[in-house]
Amino acid sequence: MDATQIHATLRQRFGDAVHDLVTERCDPWIGVQPMRIAEVAAFCKNDPSLDFKAMMNLSGVDAHANVEVVYHLHSLTKLHKIVLKVAMHKASPVTQTVTGVWRGANWFERECYDLMGVRFEGHPDLRRLLLPDDWEGHPLRKEYVFPTEYGGIDNTRDYSF
Repeated sequence: MDATQIHATLRQRFGDAVHDLVTERCDPWIGVQPMRIAEVAAFCKNDPSLDFKAMMNLSGVDAHANVEVVYHLHSLTKLHKIVLKVAMHKASPVTQTVTGVWRGANWFERECYDLMGVRFEGHPDLRRLLLPDDWEGHPLRKEYVFPTEYGGIDNTRDYSF
C-alpha cells in the first residue's frame, strides 16, 4: 500500500481529523488532529490492511509558531511505512498519548515533553526523563536560551576570533 492509499483509508475512516498528505519530502506524511491521534494510531495498528504494529520513532519538532509531534510507523508484514504528524500551537502544545497503542511510546513521549514541552494527555507517567525535575524551560525549542552555567552564551563576553 502506498502513501496515497493509506491516506485515503484514514480519510474514509476519520474524515476531517486526518489532514492533507504531503509527498514532497523524503518520507510522505499525513497530518492528524492532535486530539484524535490515539484513535487514528490504534486504527493504523489494528486494521489488517495497514498493520502498523511498529512505531519506529516519535519526535518533537519546533516549527516556529507550532510544535509538531512526528510518528514514524512501519508495517513489518505489509512492508509499507508512513509518517503521521500532529501540529499544536507553541503556547499550549497538548495532544493525546499513544502509549495505549504502542507501549514503546512511553519514553519517546517523556523525552518530547522534557525537551519540547509537549503535554501528552493520558500518559501514565509524564515527567522529565533527561533533565533534573527543577530544570526550567525546554531546551530543544528555538527560543530557549541555555543558562551560562550549562554552556550557554554569556552575552557579556566577546566570542569573536
